[in-house]
Amino acid sequence: MWDNRYYIGSTNDVKRRIQDHQTWKVDATKTFQPIKLIFNREYDSLEKARKIENKLKKQKSKKIIEKFMSNKWQDL
Repeated sequence: MWDNRYYIGSTNDVKRRIQDHQTWKVDATKTFQPIKLIFNREYDSLEKARKIENKLKKQKSKKIIEKFMSNKWQDL
């Protein structure tokens, strides 16, 4: 979280994606350094992960994201 905001994304390679963010290769987080991973959940497929990502982004709600991260909301 930076500036009281969360970045939501999906990838098939978490290590590489974090490195991309930390080396300013991702436009969405370039101005919000340093960044850190605070939550990670694995899915059976990247397609499923992207569906969850899109649903979370459409909600535009910090409370829903925090509920999702706390495992009080297993899936969307």
